[in-house]
Amino acid sequence: MLSHLTYANIRKMLTTLLFTVLIIVICVALLAVKVIVKKGGEFPNTHVEGNKALGEKGISCAKTQHRQAMNPRNLEERMKRMK
Repeated sequence: MLSHLTYANIRKMLTTLLFTVLIIVICVALLAVKVIVKKGGEFPNTHVEGNKALGEKGISCAKTQHRQAMNPRNLEERMKRMK
């Protein structure tokens, strides 16, 4: 049935798989060094809302823009905003 899969081929595949998993584990550990070592460490906030420079320019994420667009405002507020 699976005669073409010899013991040597299966061993090569498992070796490759284990080596790949080991590389992935090492990469994840290296990416998390700051979080693990530093007291109170956390991953940096890369969201648009967490970027002060973008906030100063008035740039926000699509979810925030959608929420603002769906927020009903009266005519007076809309006219002030257009000026």
